[in-house]
Amino acid sequence: MTRVSILALSITFVIGTDTFLVAPLLPTLSHQYRVSTEVSGWLVSSYSIGYAAFALVAGPVSDRMNRKTVVIAGLAAFALSTAACGLAPSFWTMVTLRAFAGIAASLVVPQIWATIPAVVPAERVLSAMGYATAGLSMSQVVGVPTGSILAATSWRLPFFALGAVSVVVTAAVVAWFPPVPATADGTGGILSSYRGVLGVPRARWYLVGYLVFGVGIYTVFTFIGTWYTFAFGLSVAQVGLAIIGLGAGNTIGSMFGSRLAKRLGLSRSVLVGGCALAVLCVVLPFAPDLATAEVMLVLMFLVAGFVLPVLMTVMQSLTTTARGAVASLTNAALYTAASIGGAISGILFTTFHGFYGIAFLSAVAYATAVLLYLRGGLLAAFTQP
Repeated sequence: MTRVSILALSITFVIGTDTFLVAPLLPTLSHQYRVSTEVSGWLVSSYSIGYAAFALVAGPVSDRMNRKTVVIAGLAAFALSTAACGLAPSFWTMVTLRAFAGIAASLVVPQIWATIPAVVPAERVLSAMGYATAGLSMSQVVGVPTGSILAATSWRLPFFALGAVSVVVTAAVVAWFPPVPATADGTGGILSSYRGVLGVPRARWYLVGYLVFGVGIYTVFTFIGTWYTFAFGLSVAQVGLAIIGLGAGNTIGSMFGSRLAKRLGLSRSVLVGGCALAVLCVVLPFAPDLATAEVMLVLMFLVAGFVLPVLMTVMQSLTTTARGAVASLTNAALYTAASIGGAISGILFTTFHGFYGIAFLSAVAYATAVLLYLRGGLLAAFTQP
């Protein structure tokens, strides 16, 4: 494992933890600030809005700067705004600070995806991408539960602790993150960067394929807890433990799947992984008991962890001069997929009285994503393993 891989995992871990940290704290924060449950949701939404709104600007701008400088500035702002959340005197102050944390995170994450193929030897790119993806998975398995435990002492403590860890990660970046000079010449505006990327036909096919693949993931993920309660009678605590198992599967797939991907090659990895996920989705609703359902879902998230770094590597192969813009587009696609998946999964769960409609739509999404990548010329672009 290289220093870049370790740093990438550490960065995505702290940012992933911050992304998911607030959700389990909402009842406590709602009581603390004396706001309704409905209004408290802004603590989650403000972070996502800040991230999504600024990411599309941050990507092209970062292509015109040294990426190390952008990462340091973003992490420093992230650490400060996260720690400040623990001091927020009012609800709307907290909402504002969460939005700033999202903006800061949007400066950092695209740089990780853009830096890896620029500084890591070609034969290790997939592995490094896997470690970066694993940091997000580990944040759900380790970071969020730890934050919830700390919150039992004080709701402020998780924010202070994460801010402190982020300062340590920032110091490590200052010491060990490699300089990555600007790749764009600085001429033209932000839109010109996106026109340059999207002007390539296969980029458009790949991006839509990435979005549809994300719909498959989030349509299933959003209502796993509800299905576990509905079909198997699990409590909230038991659902949490079960979902930790899924995060562990995703982490293993991300960290160790690169070896298989190197043997298969990028194109066959997308084909095999997408088809395997489609088949698992078709079979999943017919699981006869909880143990079978959990094993199938762990396997599904393991495969997803294997495929996602491959897809990011494919996306980053589109350009060498606008990788920040590409990373921002893929992030925007994934956030859009999460919104679509969350919106339709509830309707499908209610309409089909269980997981059948959700699983079928996800299977169709995975199969469609594979077809979109093939239509974009994936096989021709990556003919060698």
